[in-house]
Amino acid sequence: MLFCAGALQAVLVMALWLAELGGRASGGWVLPWTLPPTWVHAFLMVYGVFPFFIFGFLLTVYPRWMAGPVVPPSRYVPIFTALTAGMLLFYLGLFTARGVLLAGVVTYLAGWLFAGHTLFGVYRQARNRGTHERLLNAALTAGAIGLAMFAHSLIAERPRSFVIARDIGLWLFLLPVLFTVSHRMIPFFSSSALAHYTPVRPGWSLAVFGLGSVGHVAAELAAVPEWRFVFDLPMAISALYLSIAWNLKRSFEVPLLAMLHIAFLWFGLGMALYGAQSLLHIAGAGDGLGRAPLHALGIGFVAAMMIAMASRVTLGHSGRMLAADTLTRACFLGMNATAVLRIAAELAPAAATALNTLTAGVWLACLLPWAWHYLPIYLRPRLDGKPG
Repeated sequence: MLFCAGALQAVLVMALWLAELGGRASGGWVLPWTLPPTWVHAFLMVYGVFPFFIFGFLLTVYPRWMAGPVVPPSRYVPIFTALTAGMLLFYLGLFTARGVLLAGVVTYLAGWLFAGHTLFGVYRQARNRGTHERLLNAALTAGAIGLAMFAHSLIAERPRSFVIARDIGLWLFLLPVLFTVSHRMIPFFSSSALAHYTPVRPGWSLAVFGLGSVGHVAAELAAVPEWRFVFDLPMAISALYLSIAWNLKRSFEVPLLAMLHIAFLWFGLGMALYGAQSLLHIAGAGDGLGRAPLHALGIGFVAAMMIAMASRVTLGHSGRMLAADTLTRACFLGMNATAVLRIAAELAPAAATALNTLTAGVWLACLLPWAWHYLPIYLRPRLDGKPG
């Protein structure tokens, strides 16, 4: 049910943003937001879409990873209810009053905290706890702190609190969760799909990313972008090394697997762009790349990984064949094209408005058919007759 809500969110969030961009481009309308549109977009993209997939996945796999107790419906149904109700109130508040919007954020945070408490309960009772789970617990806690900071920004009307919430959400929650899950699952999926494959999970790469993400957000909040390269380049090098060590080339033998590897490659490329941007600051060239590094990560890595991972997990947990059909492959490739378009918008300021609007349209052109294809699966029993 959480994947179902996430798929709907992935469409709705960008439909709203396309309406905003369309109004800007044409000058024909202005949406009556109760918050600055950039705040809305950042909050929804960091906190409003991917957590549905993250919690849906972790509530399922935590017991399997660690040989812990299975999460019953009495736990995950209230999580779904609170998160969904929180988002509905948030949308209502966007066009009515900030008080309603704040109530949505608080309700959403309550669902988040209950999900985190449930996962920690599995962790505490499990027999095989490891580094991946500890990092994920820390990232989920950081996400809750970020949500609380966003609520504070609404109450106190402090833009600084919003900036902190945004940066914590991206660098201490969203990216750490996806990197950690990728580190654990991509070698596992590869070993299941490819003959004579040896999984590689170097512990040092988790340390490099953990320290790097903390250092990056510290440099962001301290407004010293010229020092980010100290953290960004090691993350870029380690991520690109993992793409090679995980055998990106061989993954193309299995398209569903290749989708995961390609999405992860975007992480290394995005961090390389962040490193280059930091060096440009040192050279006195200013912020020449704009938000290109951010969208290489946000669309190329995060959104494309959402399609790749959610497709793989949905097929596996619904008793279907683990194979990417033509539509799934096309939607995934379209999301990669979306990332390229959004990066191009940063590098071609004269065409930025048109390219940004086009990017939102391509996102929807990818996510609408993907959601239409996968949503019915979440509403039906497993094909193989097993529970679920």
